[in-house]
Amino acid sequence: MQPLDRRLETAVALATEAGAMAMRLRPAPGGAHATLKGVQDWVTEADGAVERFLSERLLAAFPEDGFQGEEQGVGRIGTLRWVVDPIDGTANYMRGANRFCVSLGLMDDRTPLAGVIVAPALGETFAARQGRGATLNGAAIRVADTADMKRATVEIGWSSRRSDADFIALCARVKDAGAVLRMGGSGALGLADVAAGRQDAYAEMHINLWDVAAALVILREAGAVVNDFLAGDGATQGNRILACAPGIAAAMNALF
Repeated sequence: MQPLDRRLETAVALATEAGAMAMRLRPAPGGAHATLKGVQDWVTEADGAVERFLSERLLAAFPEDGFQGEEQGVGRIGTLRWVVDPIDGTANYMRGANRFCVSLGLMDDRTPLAGVIVAPALGETFAARQGRGATLNGAAIRVADTADMKRATVEIGWSSRRSDADFIALCARVKDAGAVLRMGGSGALGLADVAAGRQDAYAEMHINLWDVAAALVILREAGAVVNDFLAGDGATQGNRILACAPGIAAAMNALF
């Protein structure tokens, strides 16, 4: 088995275990059982536990690889680097909603090589590796063939790092172009839904690397048009993200 294939296979297994751990640790629904790190930026006990589990197991499997997590930052340096969001969609997770996931991406410096997104409460596993296509629960996925904004469904993520006025203005431009708007509370799953053809674009004015590291390769392998998220200091400070079905990419770029 090639090294990259082995890493993807291991990542799927570990992310599946991590998702099961998140389910066991999930708080009872009905309240905000979490700590605020910033404006609507939540962290639960499970975030730390899942990240530690993935860090330890990946170290045991691939001691030469680096590790970067949302909660602990860059824990190890290596030629290849695992970038982890232990629970993306924590606000959903802590309130008993099902739209959350474990996101595990593998990068070679600025090049996404492989990605796994496991949504345990939805029973869904997205996976991809460079040059081998993208899958959902083992079946190949492709972006939608939508070519008209009036037939498009677009998810727009909110970020506290950009003004509410800018967010509202972007929503208005996309809506005025004729698209239906969505907001699901998980950037990683929003991007994965573009890859699977469930929606036609995902846009957010600022998002972090750990939210998108797995999705970047899934999107590209599924045929999406994606902006250069890693331009400038995107890998360290975050950047805007725009992922589209090819047929509406020009229109969405103009709006974004």
